[in-house]
Amino acid sequence: MAVRAFVQGRMMVTRQQRLDDFDSVGEPPARELMELLCEDHNGTYVLPFPCRWIDGAWHSTRSDHQIEANVIGWRRQ
Repeated sequence: MAVRAFVQGRMMVTRQQRLDDFDSVGEPPARELMELLCEDHNGTYVLPFPCRWIDGAWHSTRSDHQIEANVIGWRRQ
């Protein structure tokens, strides 16, 4: 049974439900545009820009800088 939380009258998905929408096993496909799911002490969030896996690290397509966030999942854009 799925567990959902209500915050300010809105239904929120659980961490596992968000993870279920993303891949997180194995190495991501190299150089493909991906949407990233990240996590910090506040919870999970999706980066608002596409990224690529290059030489073992995530890079922003906007700035080409390496992503410093804790990436817990990815999916094709």
